[in-house]
Amino acid sequence: MAVYLKNPREVEGIRRAGSVAAGALKAAAAAVAPGATLIELERVCVDHIRANGAEPTFLGYRGFPGAVCVSVNEEVVHGIAGSRALAEGDIVKIDVGVTKDGLIADMARTFAVGRVSAEVRTLMLAAEESFSAGMAQARAGRRVSDISRAIEEHVVARGYSVVRELCGHGVGIELHEEPGVPNFVGRHRGIELRPGMTLAIEPMVNMGGFEVRTLENGWTVVAADGRPSAHYENTVLVTGGEPEILTRAQD
Repeated sequence: MAVYLKNPREVEGIRRAGSVAAGALKAAAAAVAPGATLIELERVCVDHIRANGAEPTFLGYRGFPGAVCVSVNEEVVHGIAGSRALAEGDIVKIDVGVTKDGLIADMARTFAVGRVSAEVRTLMLAAEESFSAGMAQARAGRRVSDISRAIEEHVVARGYSVVRELCGHGVGIELHEEPGVPNFVGRHRGIELRPGMTLAIEPMVNMGGFEVRTLENGWTVVAADGRPSAHYENTVLVTGGEPEILTRAQD
């Protein structure tokens, strides 16, 4: 798969898709509460996406049966929305892809359902902070492994682990583009970053071990030890200077 360097028109299109994604998650955040069902949260996201002239990218992607990924507690990613109701103390991860005018943005957040334990709050914060640490390395002339190292070091220093079987990726023209963006340092440094790259940087942080397994539905990935997992993602533009988050609400 090719590495696409986006031109200014494409960047603006991805930014517009990103604004819709941010709005969808803001609407979902307001609906997260004990008793809310996963399908209700998905519906809130989809209604916002379509009301803004866009489509949910995940719907039917490689056969995925949902429109939004909604994952609870030990579920890491790719949860399928259904009738399950959230309970006080749960955490729910909502991952949305938005296609607008043929361009794509990808974004995820982890939300607390009512009051959660201090231990879980710290996990959620570690995921968010590790994203920021990784994004700070998304600069022209650096390499993918610089992003990976910053994420992994931040997470491990806090006593958590990063999921290794899944990673971030290029995004914009297609949902999944090169380069892959692991959340840990492997044997390869990865390609050099160049202006115009748009990357979905997405730490998936487990409270326990990094091992995961996939449920019988063929989609939902869970922490193998059953402990909670947090997910934080934005679409980021590599520029000639500071990296820019494209998944932000626009005025």
